[in-house]
Amino acid sequence: MPSFWENLRFAGGSVEQAGQSYDENEGAENQDMVMYVSHPVAGNEFPAIIVIQEAFGVTRHIEKVCDRFAQEGYVAIAPALFHREHPNPKLGYGDEDVPARNRYMGALRDDELVDDINQVILWTQSEQFRRTNKQKIGIVGYCVGGRITYLAATSCPGLSAASCYYPGRTLLPFGDGPAPIDLTGQIKIPVMGNFGGQDANPSPEDMATIEAKLKDAGVTYDFKSYPDAGHGFNCDDRGSYHEASAQDALTRTLGWFDKYVKH
Repeated sequence: MPSFWENLRFAGGSVEQAGQSYDENEGAENQDMVMYVSHPVAGNEFPAIIVIQEAFGVTRHIEKVCDRFAQEGYVAIAPALFHREHPNPKLGYGDEDVPARNRYMGALRDDELVDDINQVILWTQSEQFRRTNKQKIGIVGYCVGGRITYLAATSCPGLSAASCYYPGRTLLPFGDGPAPIDLTGQIKIPVMGNFGGQDANPSPEDMATIEAKLKDAGVTYDFKSYPDAGHGFNCDDRGSYHEASAQDALTRTLGWFDKYVKH
């Protein structure tokens, strides 16, 4: 699929004005946020899917996820949400990258994440990028990205549907303010959930708590737990990959977006 990196510049001036710098391991490029964008080969107007990263950044795996959605007729956009700490870190899955993952994850704040997703939504509807202008937008996320997807469903106007993969820490806030689960009553779009039956975060009990909140709020939702899968079962670069569960969850997610985003 054709793809490119887009730099989304927030207000606030340049790196030099802010007195900030960055290198291979740490730092920030002011409020710029890079996004990996993949789109279908032919045509001009497509619905969009915002793809929210795992705790490892916009890795090659996330790029491949975007390319897969592009094959199905969507423009897929993966913003690098650690941009306030580093322009675009791509972390590994081993123990050696745990300190960096903890640092980047610990710096996430819900109000800033909502702002980031809103900026991506605005970009899809701008004259700058006419392939998605006036088309519907879905959002999908994996691991911490599943949690951020749930948060976006509560707080980001302009989305038409969401699919959350093993959204750990949905019951906890990042920074000040309520946790995503406490904002469930604000959800106006259909929400899908794909969970691992052997996962500890979110656990089956967490899944039941989230489902009860959605049901009480009258949200259209579809949850499924895969008994043989654990956390991260969708990522084929990780030891936790579970092919059968990943394929079924993808089929479900594509059907969800076909129903609520394409049509």
